[in-house]
Amino acid sequence: MHAFDVLGDPVRRRILELLADGEQSSGAVTTVIRAEFGISQPAVSQHLKVLRDNGFATVRPSGARRLYAVDDTALRQADEWLGRFRRFWTPHLAAMATEVARGRRIRRLTATDDIRSIDD
Repeated sequence: MHAFDVLGDPVRRRILELLADGEQSSGAVTTVIRAEFGISQPAVSQHLKVLRDNGFATVRPSGARRLYAVDDTALRQADEWLGRFRRFWTPHLAAMATEVARGRRIRRLTATDDIRSIDD
């Protein structure tokens, strides 16, 4: 399975988001995913298996629990593949950052001017 096939599923993306915050038990992951997506525990287990089998997650036993964590192997491979396309969005993101900073500066200056007019 290609990395983007794995990441194309919103449930698996959400599971990775949860794991990015730190190691999680399968029960904790299931609780969140069931609440957000309304799927069964066996379905969540299948998504965890896909993530594990494709290099996105690791699992370790801890007593009766199974603890999952992000494995960056497949994420690094996807990032490497995307590297050749970054030139298409990097300049646009830099331009957007400049505009955001400009907008903040204008709001800050406007707020300062408003305070001065109140004081006058």
